[in-house]
Amino acid sequence: MIEPWKQDTIILHTQRLLRSYQYWTGETLLDVQGTLEAIAEALFYAPFVLVSHGIEPDPIFNYGNQKALELWELTWEELTQMPSRKTAEPMEQEARNHLLAETKAKGFLRDYQGVRISSSGRRFFIQDVLVWNVLDEQNQRCGQAAVFSKYTFL
Repeated sequence: MIEPWKQDTIILHTQRLLRSYQYWTGETLLDVQGTLEAIAEALFYAPFVLVSHGIEPDPIFNYGNQKALELWELTWEELTQMPSRKTAEPMEQEARNHLLAETKAKGFLRDYQGVRISSSGRRFFIQDVLVWNVLDEQNQRCGQAAVFSKYTFL
């Protein structure tokens, strides 16, 4: 299989992630120059966890960088077929739903924290999470993304 970051749809999505992050926060998620493919590769191998999902009724992941795949113990194919709610245990769903609704209304949220679970059942606490609405080329919401570097296995 072709590396995810080499796929045209992911190269486009990478640009949406970076542009939307800057739109909402006024900051740069990753300071990188080069071709669109080189930027997509740099984001895929960035030193932080980055995931995003679409706007389906039960949102499905449409992106996870290498750190995210490792943390959730999933392949690209597994991640991009999985509803994002499955990363949170049932007792965490209400808090997660509130987070996503608040992000949808405000554009982005800083300093989220919560417990998540990997595909093998490993629980971990995530901190200092920034969540934002992903915008398409017409500035229409097409998903949500989250980025963080701090997590502790429980």
